[in-house]
Order: sequence, then structure tokens, then C-alpha cells
Amino acid sequence: MATLCKPSVSVPEHVITMEETLELARSRHHDHPQLPLALRLIENTGVRTRRIVQPIEETLKHPGFEDRNKIYEAEAKARVPAVVREALDHAQVLPSDIDVIIYVSCTGFMMPSMTAWLINEMGFHSTTRQIPIAQLGCAAGGAAVNRAHDFCTAYPEANALIVACEFCSLCYQPTDLGVGSLLSNGLFGDGIAAAVVRGQGGTGMRLERNSSYLIPKTTDWISYDVRATGFHFLLDKRVPGTMEPLAPALHDLARAHAWNASELDFYIIHAGGPRILDDLTKYLRVEPHAFRFSRATLTEYGNIASAVVLDALRRLFDEGGVEDGARGMLAGFGPGITAEMSVGTWQVDGGDRARQTAARAVRAPA
Repeated sequence: MATLCKPSVSVPEHVITMEETLELARSRHHDHPQLPLALRLIENTGVRTRRIVQPIEETLKHPGFEDRNKIYEAEAKARVPAVVREALDHAQVLPSDIDVIIYVSCTGFMMPSMTAWLINEMGFHSTTRQIPIAQLGCAAGGAAVNRAHDFCTAYPEANALIVACEFCSLCYQPTDLGVGSLLSNGLFGDGIAAAVVRGQGGTGMRLERNSSYLIPKTTDWISYDVRATGFHFLLDKRVPGTMEPLAPALHDLARAHAWNASELDFYIIHAGGPRILDDLTKYLRVEPHAFRFSRATLTEYGNIASAVVLDALRRLFDEGGVEDGARGMLAGFGPGITAEMSVGTWQVDGGDRARQTAARAVRAPA
């Protein structure tokens, strides 16, 4: 079965703190009638720091959609290759071993896709399939995992590379003054993540079943209004409450696999905001500690859109992973309102297990 290996994650060097975000909101929107509400909502996100691809002085400017998209392309080409190389190393594969590249992003546009550029520049075979996904927003991280699983199920010897590249700061719109827009200005951050799904072998989450669910008649709750100035993010006030109708879909997926969603060993969940995780604690009937990786991503990086689930998984690996055979769930949520979900068991590759055993023997006292 296909195994989702350890992701590689990179965030830009420019940092903006919660305190700086609040001060910017106060200074730039001092006469906004709903400023106290916006400030309270931003504080409640729990986002302490975010990383952005440009200094804040440049981020606050709006040179136009064309120039911003040029920045997106240049930054993606400069930053993605190193993340991809590390993800390949984590999975112990070469570019020539990859059969499909799934590239997800909702914060910039390229045609040909970044997949074509990567194939040309990084030594992937010219026969490598390309699956660029641009319109699933934050749910695209989960969707990429699911499509990689589907591909490796169809071609059991194949390997898939997932790349998520999100520069949310390039979507800042200074003229958007709705409370939802002000909240998003303090919530989203920039980040790049990549991971390999191996058809055979590898250490990580062995993907066993996946599913999608769309809440009917919620297509306008999270959306882009595309204008001459670029992507204008629209966020409905009802979005934070979407876990109540989505939680049954998570239970159904686990039940279809003869599991109980409340009794799994690990959870890799998209952290759109603290309310999402708080509600899932309630509706999945699990302890808050179960979502510690997602909360850490939110606190340190903000909502980095499709890259969140890969960063949360990376944190699980960095903590030492879980026992071989441990059961888990991965889920991303985004526009639609859409959920992309998967379940699987932790697998430790035989070679990795031998290396871990040897390392423990070296560390053990005589």
C-alpha cells in the first residue's frame, strides 16, 4: 500500500508577530467601526508569528495583480526545489523514481504549471505525469494526499511527489475592509511543503482509505472574487461552525474502515483556526492533545493553507512518530465547503527499523 513519507517544510525569513499585526490593524483602520471586533478575532486565532515572502513594508503595497503574480512565480522557483530535494531524501528516492507530481496552490497562477518547470529543472523524467490543483484552497493538501493514494493504488509500483506552495501574503488587498478580510490579514501565512507517497516501502502513514465530502449549498462561504487587482478572499462568518456538519463524514470514513474515529492514535488535521480544532475535539470526542501538531502549526506559522496538513505530519515525525501499526486520520478542509479525508496505519520500513535499532544501541549506556 502507498505510504506518505516524512514531509519537508520551509517558511520564509520575514516574520510578523501577533503584536505587529494588531498594531498595523489599529494604525491602518483606526476609524473602522468594527475594529474592536476585528482585533478580538485576530487575538483569538492564537497565531503568535507568521512568515511572509517579502518584508512587511513591501507586503502592504499593491503593485497590481501582474506584478504580484510575477513575485509568486519567482519566489516559487527560488524556494520550491530545496524543499523537494529534502522530501525526496526523506523518502530515499530520486527524481527519476517519481511517476507523478501533484502541485497544489491557491495563491498564484502559472501556465505551464510549476509541475512542468520542476520536470525540466530537477531531473524528473519527461514521462512524469502532472496534476496541478489550483481551486481547492486549504483542502488541497488533503486532496493531494488522496490523489497520490489513488494513483499509487492504480499503479502499485509508482511513487508520487506532492508539493504545496502557498504565498498567502501576496493576496493581501488593502481596500478590503470587511471583518472577514481583516481577520484573514491576521490569520494566513506563507509556506512550502513537499512529501513523497511511495507505492512500496517507506516509513510514514500507510494510506488505506480516502473520501471527500462537500456540505451542500455552502459554495459562497469561502471563495475568491477575482478582480483586476487579483484574488479577493471572501470568508463567511458561518465558516468556523462547519465542523458540526463535517464531523459525521469523518466518523463515516473511519466506520467504513471498521474503526472508531474517536479512538485513533494520531490525527493530522488542517488548522483553519482554533474553533475548527476545538469543535473537532467535541464532535470527534477526543482530547485536545490529539491536535497538538495542528495547533503548533497555527501558532507558529498561521494558516498556511494547503501546506498545513503536511507541516502537522512533519511535526509528528519530529516528535518521533508513533508505533508501527498505529491508526490515524488526515483531513483538510476548504472551499466548497469541502473535506478531503484519509485513514491509515503507521508503517516503519524494514530498513528504517534496522537503522533506528542500531541508533538506539549506539545511544544506550554500556
